[in-house]
This record gives sequence, C-alpha cells and structure tokens, in this order.
Amino acid sequence: MIKRTGSAVWNGGLKDGKGTVSTHSGVLQDAQYGFSSRFESGAGTNPEELIAAAHAGCFSMALSAQLGAAGLTPSRIATTATVSLDKVGEGFAIPAVHLDVVANIPGADQSAFETAAQAAKQNCPVSKLLNAQITMNARLES
Repeated sequence: MIKRTGSAVWNGGLKDGKGTVSTHSGVLQDAQYGFSSRFESGAGTNPEELIAAAHAGCFSMALSAQLGAAGLTPSRIATTATVSLDKVGEGFAIPAVHLDVVANIPGADQSAFETAAQAAKQNCPVSKLLNAQITMNARLES
C-alpha cells in the first residue's frame, strides 16, 4: 500500500485566522490559505483548489493508462477540474466536479477517445474518492 501525506496548521478563528498547508514531498511548503482565499478572492490556496488539481492530475494519468491499454499514446492531455463548493444547510459540501479535457492523440478516433475518457473518469482513484457528481467535456484535437 502506498501512503502519501499532507498537513495543515490553522491559527485563529474562522474569518480572522490563517493557515498553511504542506506536503511531505515539499512541493507545497507552508502554502498560505484562509477564509478569504476560500470564500472570497484573497491570496493563497484552498482545499477545493487542491482537490481540483489532484483530480485533474489523477484523471490525466488514468486517461493515459486507458489509452495505452488501447494501443494509443497521447502526445498531450490537458485537464482542468472545477470543484463546486455550495452552502448546504448549516455547512458546506462539494456536490460536483466538472472535468474539461482536451487531448491530442495520434491515430485516435472519437469513439476510442470517448471510451477511454469515460473509463478514466470512472476509475481514477480521486474520482472514486469523491462523493460528488462528476461531469466531463472531452475534446479530441487533431
């Protein structure tokens, strides 16, 4: 079993506090986050942005694997994940993620691409983790 770690430190109240997030690898080291970066347009990152980046990266790799299994090698897969954060009752929830994918795959036809993209969407580990509706637009470039 592979295990990866991330950590967060929060100081203060919800609206006036500040926090940092880090990853064991050091790619993120004390990256700032807070109320304004999460619910407004302040500087720093936020959990939803990090989930979006993780989902985009995971999906892109899963699509590459699916294409490889079909005998195709992509020259480029560009994925943007948009995570929705909505007020639900007394708190918040992430009800949906939308994947926007543009891929250049020499020799691929639309049908093979769509089959691989749907399989990647369903089987990427981050997709499986999220309890949210996941939609996708996938476009094959030629």
